[in-house]
Amino acid sequence: MAKGNLISGNIWDEYSQKVQDAMNHPKNMGEITEEQAEAMGCTLIIADHGAESCGDAVRLYWAVENGTEIIKDAKFKSFGCGTAIASSDYMAELCKGKTVDEAVKITNIDVEKAMRDTPETPAVPPQKMHCSVMAYDVIKAAAASYKGVDPEHFEDEIIVCECARVSLGTIKEVIRLNDLKTVEEITQYTKAGAFCKSCIKPGGHEKKEYYLVDILAETRAEMEAERMQAVANAKVSGSGLESDLSFEELTVVKQLKAIEAVIDEHIRPMLVMDGGNMEILDIKKDDESGKIDVYIRYLGACSGCASGATGTLYAIENILQENLSPNIRVLPV
Repeated sequence: MAKGNLISGNIWDEYSQKVQDAMNHPKNMGEITEEQAEAMGCTLIIADHGAESCGDAVRLYWAVENGTEIIKDAKFKSFGCGTAIASSDYMAELCKGKTVDEAVKITNIDVEKAMRDTPETPAVPPQKMHCSVMAYDVIKAAAASYKGVDPEHFEDEIIVCECARVSLGTIKEVIRLNDLKTVEEITQYTKAGAFCKSCIKPGGHEKKEYYLVDILAETRAEMEAERMQAVANAKVSGSGLESDLSFEELTVVKQLKAIEAVIDEHIRPMLVMDGGNMEILDIKKDDESGKIDVYIRYLGACSGCASGATGTLYAIENILQENLSPNIRVLPV
């Protein structure tokens, strides 16, 4: 437990006043006995959790009301740093008055936000976010003990970034949807890797099963393989369409893939030879005219070429219409 006035010097500028106060004067530190729980008409639940990365540990006590499953009281004992004490204190406070099912939905982000002085300013420095993760994990352990299940019962996704609670599925989806190429872009879009940074690459303070650098490389490889397959399909069929569906019946994602395949095969090489290129910005159907508008942006030498609005544009539109659908209309942005 933190002793005396430990708060001094610029090192504490990264800690909120709430955290500093809870470090030295936690409201919920202590224990609940069987006798106390019984007197409240409650069942006593005790759960432990430790963080291998730093050696901190926390014990959580719940007094769960019989019949309602409402947590009437919550206490904790923390064996670790001041931030672990503060996180555990706020975690216990958040549990009070909630049912077990409601409490298990409390995340480490909820704990960290509760400790903030202002909504915009983080309560602790990034390297200390794991303390709120430990508080979150002990809640799962307590709920699992109460319900007689494994703690993993409450985790329906593979979590890559514990600090921001970002799943593997979310990261891969964001990479694909936004064509992300760097770990920094993943962090910008999802906050994964923004705090303790252990999930970015091997060598951080905590060993991980999944790292952002590997997820990015694997997902980009999958995307490239899919692109090459789409190109191969376009060469064979001359259209890039799947089964008996018309271009208009495809989803927007599949329309995009089909267009990209035709562009890569018939258009892009021509543009690159002249020092230019292009990218697709959007695909929208004009309900009034029935046209499928493909919005493009010229890159490199093409961006300043006068034929981009005449000859080149006509060639691009004509090739897409011949290979995919006569309803395609190409609009440069």
